[in-house]
Amino acid sequence: MKFFVNFLSAFRIAAAFAIIPTLWLNWFWVSLIMFVLAALSDFFDGYLARKYDVCTKIGGVMDHIGDKLLVANTLIMLTVMMRAWIIVVPVIIMIARELYVSGLREFLGTQKIEMPVPKARFSMGKVKTTLQMITITAFLVFFVLNTVVTPDNISRSYLIAMIWLSRIGVFGLWLSLLASVWSASQYTFTFVEKLKKVKKK
Repeated sequence: MKFFVNFLSAFRIAAAFAIIPTLWLNWFWVSLIMFVLAALSDFFDGYLARKYDVCTKIGGVMDHIGDKLLVANTLIMLTVMMRAWIIVVPVIIMIARELYVSGLREFLGTQKIEMPVPKARFSMGKVKTTLQMITITAFLVFFVLNTVVTPDNISRSYLIAMIWLSRIGVFGLWLSLLASVWSASQYTFTFVEKLKKVKKK
């Protein structure tokens, strides 16, 4: 089971890079299927690791890297394709957030201090990731529909679906940004608390 759990994390890392050429080549069906499978693997590897008590440090690192790469690579590609400020701005800030939190972790690492997920009623980091997955899926479905429908077979239902998918994508992206900033603030408070303990020693 440990091998299978690590395989799921490795698959997510591989999918994060494989999705770049598929989007570049406009293979949206392939991109959508690959992304959904990778997103589902994010849930199952954590669930199986906890259920069968096969959590390892290397598995945790791979899981963390896989999540970040999958979301970041796909968002960057979607930003390149759409080139709209309403998409570009939140994506830039969210990627900057990831670098910021990684910087906090790296600094505490030099002090041999771990920075766990901030304790709260619910993890805004998980909320952020879930919103990002939903948002990206909505955008990918939008592109898929855009390639299969032509002016000859366009319908009112199609137009309504496209409008709602675009709304879900844009609103979901900005909600993801809010969750991302909130999560970063939680990590900042945790970082400050850890730093105070270092200074007292």
